[in-house]
Amino acid sequence: MILGHFGVGKTSLIRRFVENSFSDKYQVTIGVHISKKVVEVGPEESVSLIIWDLEGTDEVQMIRQAYLLGTHGVVFVFDISRPSTFQDLNRDLRIVADKMPETPLVVVGNKKDLAIEDELQILLDDNDIKADYLTSAKTGDDVNEMFTHLAMLLNGHS
Repeated sequence: MILGHFGVGKTSLIRRFVENSFSDKYQVTIGVHISKKVVEVGPEESVSLIIWDLEGTDEVQMIRQAYLLGTHGVVFVFDISRPSTFQDLNRDLRIVADKMPETPLVVVGNKKDLAIEDELQILLDDNDIKADYLTSAKTGDDVNEMFTHLAMLLNGHS
């Protein structure tokens, strides 16, 4: 499951990962969109990721419980260039953890191509943000690594 506010790049991250493509044209996800990709996590070992791209929401607690049933892993995405998507990040992450306590969670700051490298760490520190990955769907930076890491978590690798 990939979650986050409107316009943080959830669909673009999936498109980059599954199709290795990117589009500047913004398309709103309505409801849920499902994609699939097999990821190699070791020699002769793979995980089939079925990725649910949920419509963006500014209120995480409003996510339909039916979408969360059977979720094995979560990617929570925020936009490093839009403070409104991370100002309540820790609260949002607690809500996700409460709804799915045993589910691996990967926190991703997307659109790092829009940030100045030196200012990025200051932004994260000043806002008490601990992101597992800083990605760019546009350039592809760390997108495959992030999804591969999630696949490894799902397959019992730490």
